[in-house]
Amino acid sequence: MSDEPRLTHLDERGVARMVDVTSKEATTRRAVARGQIRMAEKTLDALIDGSLEKGEALPVARLAGIQAGKRTSDLIPLCHALPGASITVELNPDPSLPGVIARAEARYRGRTGVEMEALTAVSVALLTLYDMAKALDRGMVIEDIRLELKEGGASGRWEAPE
Repeated sequence: MSDEPRLTHLDERGVARMVDVTSKEATTRRAVARGQIRMAEKTLDALIDGSLEKGEALPVARLAGIQAGKRTSDLIPLCHALPGASITVELNPDPSLPGVIARAEARYRGRTGVEMEALTAVSVALLTLYDMAKALDRGMVIEDIRLELKEGGASGRWEAPE
């Protein structure tokens, strides 16, 4: 058998399948993802001061991200359900973009990683900000969604290069 990386969601015939994690060791796992949304300055100002027509966007987007992280297995076909996973989402306005930086952390003790939960949480939080502010700015750009860190499991710790 080769040490080359391989796609774990494909069987020997190339057919998509769910990965069998029953023989894996249950460990504490953690993943951190981030992304951002760029927008016009006036849109960011309205988002910060809560004057968007749809209301307080930052707390709504934070909750949407948490909810999405918990429902990842409903959205991504071959992800395992992770009952009891902890998901946190931070949304930080950044006038230098201008826009908002989203960061999500997922934690779980089990046999499979939580990278997809963190990535899903960031993605949906940013999509929610877009939805809530699109009446002011349809040109917003969601970008740079990526995994920054994963810990736990057989592969140990991985950190994105700077």
